[in-house]
Amino acid sequence: MDAAIVTVGNELLAGDIENTNATWLANELSGRGVEVARIIVVPDEETVVAATIREWAERFDAVLVTGGLGGTPDDVTMPAVAAGLDRELVVNPVAEADVEETLARIFEENPDLDFELRAEWYASMPEGATPIPNPEGLAPGCVADNVYVLPGIPEEMEAVFANVADAFGGEVATRTLYSPEPEGALASHLGAVADQFGVRVGSYPNRDAGQTRIKLTGNDAGTLETAVEWLREQTDIALADGEKTERESADGDRAHSDAESNDSDVAASDTESNDET
Repeated sequence: MDAAIVTVGNELLAGDIENTNATWLANELSGRGVEVARIIVVPDEETVVAATIREWAERFDAVLVTGGLGGTPDDVTMPAVAAGLDRELVVNPVAEADVEETLARIFEENPDLDFELRAEWYASMPEGATPIPNPEGLAPGCVADNVYVLPGIPEEMEAVFANVADAFGGEVATRTLYSPEPEGALASHLGAVADQFGVRVGSYPNRDAGQTRIKLTGNDAGTLETAVEWLREQTDIALADGEKTERESADGDRAHSDAESNDSDVAASDTESNDET
């Protein structure tokens, strides 16, 4: 199974917030054996989002879209997904009932609120879509065909994804190794193992730790293990097994490139613009 991740938000493109959502989703999907084939950040422009959905829904087994849900003018994701799938945007009755219940609770707990919140702002989605409950916020997600729409606020995105996580699975296997050798000294060996066994290889130096993290990925666990053994036996580089930690991933990969910085959604104080974004 392969998947693509679409993160929506002008603030992501401007660098106002870090794109942690895409990193989190990529890690979750990869851990389930899904090949993450694409990650993109797009602006809050309906035509751009719709064009991306139209193309990627055809190319990949699943497309995950995060951000741009809610009732503010820059929240264009649901109508864009509907347009990309050639569906009408309608108020889903199941989602509407859920949102109305949440709104009633919000106003009961905050009687001083004096602004309007309409259920249809949050319960509109592509016709025929299945709502995905949002236990952490107001705007539900949905799944339409192979497109999964998630909120942008990280805690909401993670909670909504948990409701559909079992839909994602695959046969992609990974192994993580560490070497005290600098990245340049590993290049020819890693190229050889990639060519011989058809595995994907990444190297991520961490100067502070004085080691290079090596990640090998393949579609067959047996072939991957054979590639690792070949690398150990046929080269003179020191290799140690290890688990990728959050700190190592952040430090090492950032030193290698800035590519793994992906989608965040505004902090709780900016909630509307990111669950929405």
